[in-house]
Order: sequence, then C-alpha cells, then structure tokens
Amino acid sequence: MTVEPTPEPYTGPESLEPLEPLEPSDTPVIEPEQARTPVPQNPQPEGNADVTRAGMVWVAVSAGLVVLILLITFILQNQDGVTVKYFGAVGDLSLGMALFIAAVGGGVLVAVAGAVRILQLRRQRRRQRAAQ
Repeated sequence: MTVEPTPEPYTGPESLEPLEPLEPSDTPVIEPEQARTPVPQNPQPEGNADVTRAGMVWVAVSAGLVVLILLITFILQNQDGVTVKYFGAVGDLSLGMALFIAAVGGGVLVAVAGAVRILQLRRQRRRQRAAQ
C-alpha cells in the first residue's frame, strides 16, 4: 500500500502587485437622462421581419400539407380489405380508410367537447361581468 504525499496548501498567485488607482477622468460618468432610459430586454436583431398573420398561415398550410402527404402514404400502404361493423351497419373498407374515418370521428368528438367547454366559459364570464 502506497501513501500519496499530501499536497501543499494553496498560497495564491506568486506576486501580488497593487492595483493602480483610477484617475477621476477614467471613471465613466452617467448622465441622469442615460440612467432613466430603459434598456430593451429582448432587442430584435436588424433584418428580421416581425411575425405576421400571413406568415403564420403559410407555416400552418405547409405543416398541413406535410401531414396530408403522410396520411395519403399511410392509406395507400394499408389497402388490405377489412369488414367494419358499427351499430348494425356492415361494410367492407380498406384498412387505411377505416382507420382514417376512426381518426376523423375522434377529432370531431374532441372538437365538440372543446366547443361546449368554450361556450361554458364564455357564459360564465358574461355572468361575472353582469354581476360586477
């Protein structure tokens, strides 16, 4: 078993030279107008355009087209026939189309539930405003 020697304690930099005092002309002077001027927290770099509605629509349409292409690819790759039974109705569809119809039905249910909740919140807000 070997024992490592203990390191020497840190004594700091080898030479400590005193700092030169600042001359009064070297210190920055802040004028009262400069002190009150707010500094922008998030300045935009020059050359960047602001976000516009047209830009947001373009991004949404582009994203929708990508999703649509992926969906068409999914439907085309799942052409196996399946028998679908729903509340007594029986029909033959491709697997991709059956899953697409199920997804759209689920989206409609979510949209209806969201619309009902929005209407509830609006009615509640109108009642609170009337009470004030």
